[in-house]
Amino acid sequence: QFECLDVMAELPSGLLEACVVVGAHSDKLRDIHQVCMQTDSLSIKVSQKTDKKCDHAVEAKTGTQRIKTKNPSVHFVVWHNLKISFFFHLGGLELASEQKQDSYHFLVFTDMFGNRTHGVVVQYYRAVLEGVFQNGHRGSSTKARFYAPFAVCIISKFPYYNALKDCLSCLLVQLHTARQADFEETVKEFSAKLSLVPLPPPGQLHVSFSLRPLQVYLPSREDQDSPVVDIDLHLPFLCFTHTVLLQVLSYLLQEQRLVLFSCDWARLTLVAECLLLYLQPLSWQQPYVPVLARGMLDFIMAPTAFLMGCHISHFEEVATEDLILVNIDDGSIQTSWCETVDLPAIPLVAAESFTSRAESLQLHFDLELCHLAAGTDANGLRSQRRDWQRRLNTQIQNIALELVVNIFSGVQDFLSHEHRVFNSEEFLRTREPADQLFYKKVLETHIFHSFLRDRLNRKWDTFSRMEQNTRNLMHKSGYRTYASPDNKLSKRLGASLPNLVQSVSETLPVISPRTVCRKMTPDIGQSQLRKSESDLSPKKAVKVFRLPEFPPPLAYHYVQNYYSDMIASLGKAINATPPEESALLARYHYLRGLVNTVSNRRLDALEDFQSLYKTDSDIFPSQMVKSLVDSLPESERLQAELKRLISRVKRDQERECAGRGNGHEEGAIKRFQLPTKYMQLEEFVKCVQESGIVKDQGTIHRLFDALTVGHQKQVSPDLFKVFYTIWKETEAEAQEVCLPTSVLEHIEANECVFKVSSSVKTSRGVGKIAMTQRRLFLLTDGRPGYVEVAQYRDLDEVKVSSAPFMLLRIPGLKLRVRGRKETFEANLKTETELWNLMVKEMWAGRFTADQHKDPQYMQQALTNALLMDAVVGSLQSSKAIYAASKLAYFDRIKMEVPMMVPKTTAEILKHKINPSLELASPQAVDVLLYTSGTHTHTHTHTQLLNGKVMVFDASSWSLTHTCHVGNARLNCMLEVDKDQVWMGSEDSVIYIISIVAMVCNRQLTEHRAEVTGLAVAYSCSAEGTVMAWDVSTLQVKKHFRLSCSRLQSIYSCSGTLWCCKDRIMEVWRNGSLKRCMNLPEQQKGSTTTFSCALILPEREEMWSVCADSGEVSIWHIKDCSKPFHRITLQDCTGCYCIIKVKNQVWVGGMGRSSTKGKVYILDTERYQVLKELHGHTDKVTGLCSAEDRYVLSGAGKHDGKIAIWKVE
Repeated sequence: QFECLDVMAELPSGLLEACVVVGAHSDKLRDIHQVCMQTDSLSIKVSQKTDKKCDHAVEAKTGTQRIKTKNPSVHFVVWHNLKISFFFHLGGLELASEQKQDSYHFLVFTDMFGNRTHGVVVQYYRAVLEGVFQNGHRGSSTKARFYAPFAVCIISKFPYYNALKDCLSCLLVQLHTARQADFEETVKEFSAKLSLVPLPPPGQLHVSFSLRPLQVYLPSREDQDSPVVDIDLHLPFLCFTHTVLLQVLSYLLQEQRLVLFSCDWARLTLVAECLLLYLQPLSWQQPYVPVLARGMLDFIMAPTAFLMGCHISHFEEVATEDLILVNIDDGSIQTSWCETVDLPAIPLVAAESFTSRAESLQLHFDLELCHLAAGTDANGLRSQRRDWQRRLNTQIQNIALELVVNIFSGVQDFLSHEHRVFNSEEFLRTREPADQLFYKKVLETHIFHSFLRDRLNRKWDTFSRMEQNTRNLMHKSGYRTYASPDNKLSKRLGASLPNLVQSVSETLPVISPRTVCRKMTPDIGQSQLRKSESDLSPKKAVKVFRLPEFPPPLAYHYVQNYYSDMIASLGKAINATPPEESALLARYHYLRGLVNTVSNRRLDALEDFQSLYKTDSDIFPSQMVKSLVDSLPESERLQAELKRLISRVKRDQERECAGRGNGHEEGAIKRFQLPTKYMQLEEFVKCVQESGIVKDQGTIHRLFDALTVGHQKQVSPDLFKVFYTIWKETEAEAQEVCLPTSVLEHIEANECVFKVSSSVKTSRGVGKIAMTQRRLFLLTDGRPGYVEVAQYRDLDEVKVSSAPFMLLRIPGLKLRVRGRKETFEANLKTETELWNLMVKEMWAGRFTADQHKDPQYMQQALTNALLMDAVVGSLQSSKAIYAASKLAYFDRIKMEVPMMVPKTTAEILKHKINPSLELASPQAVDVLLYTSGTHTHTHTHTQLLNGKVMVFDASSWSLTHTCHVGNARLNCMLEVDKDQVWMGSEDSVIYIISIVAMVCNRQLTEHRAEVTGLAVAYSCSAEGTVMAWDVSTLQVKKHFRLSCSRLQSIYSCSGTLWCCKDRIMEVWRNGSLKRCMNLPEQQKGSTTTFSCALILPEREEMWSVCADSGEVSIWHIKDCSKPFHRITLQDCTGCYCIIKVKNQVWVGGMGRSSTKGKVYILDTERYQVLKELHGHTDKVTGLCSAEDRYVLSGAGKHDGKIAIWKVE
């Protein structure tokens, strides 16, 4: 029989989950001792088969019988019929004739839902005397004959292996000297102390506590999604060579049946945990039992993949199964059926990068101590070791993460987020041929499916961050030539072409997977990568919060005093922390809210969580707050300070419930499959988007028309299969084009050959005509040479001609190039008509792109040309060329309605950006903001539909970050203190983005209605509330409410505030009205309101515009009766935004003509229109100035682009 003692902590998210003591009962030991004395036997083993009637345990969480104790915070619950001894005495309960050394091992428990808890077990031996235990003897002359094993296990929800081992080490100091009568009380007190320890929140704050004689540290997780790392991650590097370690990781990624072996039970769990941490953020989804006792060996007969561990003594027994056997002790791998393992290895380039990085690791702590004095303080030495281990762990995590990034880089490029489809075939095409088998196996695993689900859900984890940092480094360091905006190509256009420099994707810049791997090799500077990572994601200094000393008697009032002391210490830490260290403040509030919750101070806890919600919403414990809110009595719920938080929690719950039923399930992932039935237009659009060929609906509609020429308006599955196959074959052919160095010298580094003709006779020699995104050139036969035919922008004429050959006329293509007398002719024969269409489309696309300074037009033209090629190849009929002409979009527009840009516009327009490039249809640009260059880069923030914020590097106008803040439209943005961007949303929240870290983890929730305007330290909402903020503390200093139908915007000027909608009000900062300006008489109407206002304090003027009027009204600030001047904007139906740039005023509006989006430049001195700019096909909804050098304009949803204008 066995006696088990268990203590359970009720502290939310506390360190201790359970404490279990397992050992032979004292009565049983007396009997055994007497038998041994009579038989003089020194080898007795206690069977693990326990008597169900006698076996019992004391547990703390789910038992059946509660036992009261002096400490109300600790409960004991009796469990019956429990057989758990083999978890703790793995080698069996054996009595020893001499004292044995204490030994530790580690356990992982997994429930049926996949949730894991972690345990640390210490097994120690106590002397068995005649009838009693040592120190509980009746007479001092009695000598010990036997030593009996006892095991103590402490279990936690988190893998604090080192910390729990330290705790058990401290406990053993007491148990070795304790009397038997004091044993139970000692364990109770130990467990009760651990039950008082809170876990640190994710981030930079660690927790420590004193458990004499050691100081125990609890490291925090890096972020909400990262695991706790309290383990020596270099252990596998000590056990395996780099090659063997990579093999083991490869088998885990392929979800094989792995069994680890060692003669040391402790190594099994530690090595297994390290291996799984190396794969982060991929998460092992299969059965995981790192320690199998002898009675559990039948687990290895499971038919599924698994990771398990056994003692080396069971090797022969286990080797009969079909398994991969990993011997930790000698670092070898074999299978149960042969000596070698024939499974695909990790891709070579990624493996080489991993090996080269791992070789630079310093794995021996003794070398760290060579230059240091001998330590005289145990805790000081432990601190040194802990710091060294933390640095080493960070290096190993980075190396392992680089390996994962190398293997799976570019996966997101083959995802259709709208349809939740992964195009695995296209992804496989981008991998090296030798690696194909590895990827085919990995793509079918649960671990990859989980990883893929996170990519589809746009999870911003360590993988996403490192992949982006890698690309940023390569862009800055010149490891690849960056695609300038005028030659970027659609990501989907040629995603299978490894040499194609692609455009910035929706979430991350796209980069060839092979390029990523090459980047990782040390010869191009890993130090620069690490420096880049630190620059882009600066690491905060780690702070350690030391808990108060545990109270000696753990009675109720002493425990409450302990909590009070902890709350007071946290209060001091909060007061001593400067406001700019908001992340650290958030974690102090988290801990104090946690302790307040446990000590039943619910209102104080909610106030802390309210402060936390403002400061860092990423670590906001929503479930705990929900429980607190539900437990509040009605009287406490009515307190004004808590109303907003309670309302916010409930609103988030409602939104979460609504989100679960509004379409796609988060876990649903489909593989792209070719259609099996006829497709109408709607099904065709969806299928093409899922295939990744193209996303733009207009292009897909034209493709549908081309494939259905002469047929019913539906596409057969056979036709689509042929079309899709030809599209892929075209990519493969382009991939196989190997240009010699002599040719590469003549083209840009980011140019890619997309189409090559057959070998033909031309006026410049015999060879193949090659088409890139910039030019046509002749690749001569024989010794390959380069002959330039033409760049698209230099073409003057493209037409079909014919050349005589005996009695025949051979069709050919004739090109006239600007600046050249002779024409270029090529006898393309049957390819002539297709090349004529493609070259004309590329020519027209280049012309349109140059006219509008919009590189997307060239990108679309290239897509159209390649689609023409696939259509002609798939139809194979007399109507094929006519069908392909349906895709000649730019050539048709050029011929029918020339897209000429007015001279004034062409002179000032510098460039265009398309934030909706990767979307199926354009989205309106609601707000624009330029942030100044106090950091590494200046940025432009663009807000699209439903809280989507896109950040562009203002030096190259390339997309650097995309994030979502809420699910509602953003109305306004403001730069605050040079390091924050505040964003007012329709959901009544002000979201705060850190410019340095580019994350949004702070929110202001005081507004009760849609936030419509932001000014320096002020905000306003639609129902008329104005709030003044303390920017450093994020607290409301004061607030007032104005009387108006809808408050549209707010401006701060010379000690007063200006607010507008149906009238413009100037109010004092205390909320009292100073003066009011009403709409001019001729602009009054049932729907007429001010849309925007501009205050020019140096001129004592205010300029206002209305959404349904083409006039700009100019007012004297001191005379509010009526505007003293009006400027009529020609061909304008309404104005939506107005800004001042130098001595000019820029107004964005909508015209009556076909070019609806217009920008007007006004002279502030003469009150005249200087210029009228035509840059958008929809109304101009936003304007912002970039240091008075450029002006950015954003347009509505029918255009969805950003125009960049030079300021003169």
